[in-house]
Amino acid sequence: MPRPRSEKARQSVLDAMRAALSSGGFDAVTIEGLADAAGVSKQTIYRWWPSKAAILGEALLEGSVPGADVVVPYTAELAGDLRAWFSAMSTSLSDGEGVAIARALIVVTATDPSLGASLNERLAAPIREWVEGRLALAVSAGQVRADADVGVIADQFVAMASYAALLGRPLSDERVEATVDVLLRGIGHPGMPGS
Repeated sequence: MPRPRSEKARQSVLDAMRAALSSGGFDAVTIEGLADAAGVSKQTIYRWWPSKAAILGEALLEGSVPGADVVVPYTAELAGDLRAWFSAMSTSLSDGEGVAIARALIVVTATDPSLGASLNERLAAPIREWVEGRLALAVSAGQVRADADVGVIADQFVAMASYAALLGRPLSDERVEATVDVLLRGIGHPGMPGS
């Protein structure tokens, strides 16, 4: 019967994974390096996790989420709010940590689809909450059609944020403007500007 995990050692390994991911990316992470940084043996790591992707998955599930701290207050102007959100989110996710996590998430999802689904949901939750809240206000104000599918729209926000992270650079002002323009033409209430 395997020994129970020491919580202190487990947290040390997860912290080591987060630090290694930020500094060198997932490809550069090694079990040996994690063990050394965490002050545990390789055998301890192998006993608790089947792969470095599993360690990453646990570290991401329990750690801070890049982009979750992006706060864009709602104003009366829907288009302006959408532009501000896309700009802030793509800037936040295009730093070294955001890029490393986006790329590593692909590996985790390919290695462990169930863990990947949980991670994707956790990373997407703050985006979905913002989109749903902002569009609910826009529907109430008559700016967006009541039949607009908020879930589908939120998926597009998640996709654009992921795209910015994978590119490793913020979306250009032109790309943000074009994205918001297309979105508003699709969901705008007839007669509203941009619809």
